Amino acid sequence: MAAVKYWLMKTEPTSYSIQDLAAEKQQKTFWNGVRNYQARNYMRDEMKVGDKVLFYHSNATPPAIVGVATIVRESYPDHTSWDRDNKHYDPKSTAQNPRWFMVDIKLEQIFDEPLPLDTLRNVAALKEMELLRKGSRLSVQPVKRLEFDTVLKLAKKKR
Repeated sequence: MAAVKYWLMKTEPTSYSIQDLAAEKQQKTFWNGVRNYQARNYMRDEMKVGDKVLFYHSNATPPAIVGVATIVRESYPDHTSWDRDNKHYDPKSTAQNPRWFMVDIKLEQIFDEPLPLDTLRNVAALKEMELLRKGSRLSVQPVKRLEFDTVLKLAKKKR
């Protein structure tokens, strides 16, 4: 069995929040609409069942890590890319030749208090974290095990 990998997935809470995930049947959903090739490649090629995800609310006040999810289904074609009525439609993607992929996630934990970006910036163990790098905009990004564990410890301290 492959080692667990760790990820961070960004979402705008006005589009889809961790509370929306909590309200889903079985607290599961598909993570669709990713339209960046590097983020797509992480989802398509590297995410495996059992991998852990930091759930991040971007474009929020303040932007923050708000909880943890788990990958429960590995990549499969993102059907929204070939739906003309969907905002994620891509005319170059088809069911026969999909360009975009998605994974399924399941809620594991909502933090009692969000961990704001400014708080994360002041933690030495997170100084190399992709999220904190200047210009980092990927909506799906890898997280090191130490970074993941540090975030969980910070979440427990805030209780």
